[in-house]
Formats: sequence, C-alpha cells, structure tokens
Amino acid sequence: MNGPDQGLMAEIVSILLSSGGEFADLYFQDMTARQAEAESGRIERIASVRERGVGLRLIRHGVTHFGTSVEMSPAALRELAGSLAAGAGEVKSSGKRKVEGGKGGIELKKRPAGRLPAGEDPSGVPLEQKGKLVLAALRALDGYDSRLVQVKSVYRDSSLVMKVANSDGVYAEDTRYHGVFLVQVVVSDGDHMQTGYEPVGGTGGYDLFRKIDPGEVALISAGRALTMLQAPEAPSGTMPVVLSSEAGGTMVHEAVGHGLEADLAGQELSIYADKMGLQVASPLVTVVDDATLPGRRGSYNYDDEGEPGRRTVLVDKGVLTAFMSDKAALLKYGMPATGNGRRQSFRNWPIPRMSNTIIEPGKHVPADIVRSVDRGLLVLKMGGGQVNTVTGDFVFDVSEGYLIEGGEKAGPVRGATLAGNGPEVLKNIDMVGNDLGFGLGTCGKDGQGVPVGDAQPTLRIPEIVVGGRDAEGGPG
Repeated sequence: MNGPDQGLMAEIVSILLSSGGEFADLYFQDMTARQAEAESGRIERIASVRERGVGLRLIRHGVTHFGTSVEMSPAALRELAGSLAAGAGEVKSSGKRKVEGGKGGIELKKRPAGRLPAGEDPSGVPLEQKGKLVLAALRALDGYDSRLVQVKSVYRDSSLVMKVANSDGVYAEDTRYHGVFLVQVVVSDGDHMQTGYEPVGGTGGYDLFRKIDPGEVALISAGRALTMLQAPEAPSGTMPVVLSSEAGGTMVHEAVGHGLEADLAGQELSIYADKMGLQVASPLVTVVDDATLPGRRGSYNYDDEGEPGRRTVLVDKGVLTAFMSDKAALLKYGMPATGNGRRQSFRNWPIPRMSNTIIEPGKHVPADIVRSVDRGLLVLKMGGGQVNTVTGDFVFDVSEGYLIEGGEKAGPVRGATLAGNGPEVLKNIDMVGNDLGFGLGTCGKDGQGVPVGDAQPTLRIPEIVVGGRDAEGGPG
C-alpha cells in the first residue's frame, strides 16, 4: 500500500499535538471510482477518476482544526501539521495533554487485518465489460412496451485503500470495494408519468456483478413503473399499514437512524437526545447498526478513525441503549465510540454515521400480518422522504403500494405518502415479521455522502396517516 509509512504517520500525529490537544489523527486515502451510463440504446458516459490525499485533524479544547493535502512528501506533511498545531494556539493550564513533536512522540500499534473479504478488485475489470453490463439492461427492454419513454442504466464502482493513525496509538489499514448497478425507467400514458427504480450492489468486488442478470433488474424496474401507471390514486386517511420487508429499511434509516447519531443527540437536535434507558419503541422492536455484515453496502472492517466496525444494539426490545458515536462525540459528550466515525473522503473530517441499520426480525409470519388487516395499505417499495430529527416527524413517498382488503393483497395504488412521527410509529408497531429485506443507498449528511445499507422485516403499523386522494376521489 502506498502513501506515508507508519513511522512518518506517527511523527505527523506527534507534530499535530506539539502545541497541546486532546486528540489528533492522520487519514490517508487512495480511491479510484469508475462509472458507465447508458440511455437511448447507447453509452452516454464512461468515466474513471482517482483521488489521493491525506486529511490531518487536531481537536483542542473541543475545537476541530483540519487540513488536507494531495502533496504527501514528508516535508509537506510536516509543514501542514506544524501549521495546524500553531493555529491551535499555545498550551494553556487546562490539564490537556501535550505531546512533543518528532519521531517517537507517538507509538503506533497496528490493528490486525479485517475479516470482511475484499473480493475481486473492480479496477482490474475493463470498462468495456462494464459498458456491456449497462447496455444489456437496455436491450432487455427493447420493444417491451410503447409507454416506456426513458430507460437509463448506471454502473458505478470504487476501489479504496485507507490508512489511519491517531494519538491513541492506533494504526489501521483497510481496503474497500463498493459497487452499484441500477436501472431507472420512466413511463407515460399521455396523462400521467411514473418512474420505476431498482438498484443492486453492496460492499465487495466485481464478484457482485458476475452474479446478477442486468435484464432482470431492468424488467423489475419497468414492471414497477407500469404497474403504478395503471393504478388508481391511493386513498387518504388514517389506516393500518403493512410495510413489507421488500420495502427495505427507509423507515428505520430516516425516521430512527439519524436521530440516534451522537452528534445530533449531543447538540439536542434529536428527539432521542434525553431518552437513554427509556422506552422509545414497542417491546417487539430491536434496532441495531452492524458494519460487520459481509457484502452489505454499509459494511467495513474499520471506520475512518481506525475503530473496528461492529454490531451496536441501539434499541433493545424498545429501550434506547446506545447512540452511534465517533471520537469527537466521545470527547465532547462522553458517548463511547462505536466504530461509526465515517467520512466521504480525505477532504472531510469524520462524523457519526450509520453503516447497516436494521430492525431485527420478530416471530410473525408475513402472510399472517397481511391477513390481520381488514382494510389498509401494503407498501412493497419506499421512495424518498424527509425527517425532522428534532421532532421526529417524517413524510415518505410510496413507490409501490397495494390496498389490503379483507386480509388479502388487492389492487395497486399510486401516489401514496406516509406521514407520522418516528417515536410514535415505533411504539405503535404491533406485529414484526420473521423475514428481513435489505435496501442500499448513499446517505447525505453535512455535505458528505457515504454508502449505507438498511433493513427491516415485515411490520404492521396499526394506524398511520396515508396521503393520496380524498374520499370524493380528488387530490388529498
């Protein structure tokens, strides 16, 4: 692995702390990303970019001092570290530790190699082969239906090697391969338009894409769009809703997960800020964040502070037991680091972020959950949405929904939204399926995007506000 060696990294961390401070680290990244897009029967874009650099961070008196460099000669790194240390000011009689600069100031202990398999490096696969993948998705929909007005397929992957060293004496290395393939279809009947979207991928090498059928992904996306195009508008009102495991974990990610990130909780920007040890969900609900799952998009061996990825129980049988935390939250709020310090690149300092956030399976058979509802809504696919972490209020779009009538899945409906309050919905869940379905995405926060996964079993929410048409059939 290239970049600064362990000895130089130890020296730079020592220089960072030479004027005093609570914590310092150096993060090195070498990342190559590739992309292929196809639309209208041809390749529209093929690109490959490389980012290589370091980020230096010093935390002193609770203030973060941060600098980056793509120049990684020893002289350049020493100069940047010295500037950050000088900018942090002289040591005050605050009891904060001071470490003299120079070699030997910090002794680093290398963490063992991670257990997650990296897989086949996608950088070794020609872009031409990835272009064939996206074109195969388009060919699968040639002549499929005259109502298809746009078909777009996208392949993206990245190969990343990282090294991090910090003033706790930690030195860690990791190699991460991410990939995603998606098909987006727009359909129209002249009066209405609907969009279908289906992504596949995760953490791992190109192995992921040797196992998929791009035509099948395209057909799923087109089928979803056409089904919703022909569907009547969803009814509105308060009703029971069954969230299928196929819907992925948008609910847990947005309505719950962000509120359990330590920086938001520490700043009292989360409705869960003062709820530690209290009942925040139904006793049937256990929520975990787990970075150790092989192949899932949010998985990693080490976070971007060198902490091992781990499984953290956030809500245990309805009781709040932990927040997702990083080193800064530990220093500022006393919240133990949980291996959730993540950054988009060396140009960003780490913040608490989710990895794979999951509502764990329960004991109910999914078919029995549907049969328990006389009239309501079955959600097979969630769309986008927004949440206010301070109040917990959320609104989500439903990409694919069906009425439930007499305990049976009935016809499709379009245009449905779900509106509610995260903690209230969690407390009201009264049936939890014994299945589990995963979703994947890129989560944005504070201008940084990181790959994440989410998952949930089939859930019954006995009462939630569904937006659609009103009782007379007009827009609601």
